[in-house]
Amino acid sequence: MTKQRILLVDDHEVVRLGLRALLEHHPQFEVVGEASNSKEALDQVELTRPDIVLMDIRLPGASGIEACEEITSKYPDSRVVMLTSYAEDEMLFSAIRAGASGYILKQIAGADLIRSIEAVGRGEAPLDPAVTQRVFQEVRRAVKEEEASAFANLSQQERHVLLLVSEGKTNREIAKALFLGEGTVRNYVSSILSKLGVSNRAEAAAYAVEHNLKEYL
Repeated sequence: MTKQRILLVDDHEVVRLGLRALLEHHPQFEVVGEASNSKEALDQVELTRPDIVLMDIRLPGASGIEACEEITSKYPDSRVVMLTSYAEDEMLFSAIRAGASGYILKQIAGADLIRSIEAVGRGEAPLDPAVTQRVFQEVRRAVKEEEASAFANLSQQERHVLLLVSEGKTNREIAKALFLGEGTVRNYVSSILSKLGVSNRAEAAAYAVEHNLKEYL
């Protein structure tokens, strides 16, 4: 069985010793090096080419996030798992953007840490349960923002017209529903197509459904 080669990065020697002792009791893992700061980490990654870098998010000098970004960029075969003492949202999302394969709190039990590293070895991206909900909340918020921005250029009346277009209504039916003239509706539809960058009513209707227009009226 091929062992997972692990590099430990933490500015506290006691922490590194504890991690080494824990991991070396596991037959699947081999600790191939240690580093106490970002520069040493980058040098060790170049030297040892580990499968997994278990790295503290807060390091002297350049942060673990900066090191993570450089490692994942230069050495894509080395996966980075960030360790932290605190569940900070800003750090969490910065680590994800930097390419981290996992985000684990140091308070984690030894057996759970082993399982998390095994998961990273299988290509998974474990998150500590304490921060998982925050990730889902952020993803949902980002989706909502993207959907809302999809209609940012449309006036409220244009959104109402688009909704009726998406329901298959003709210009005459839309005019009657909104107490407008047909010519006015035609102008609205033309403006909507131009603003959305679509070529016909069917594409505009599909766009409205895809981006959940009803939620933004």
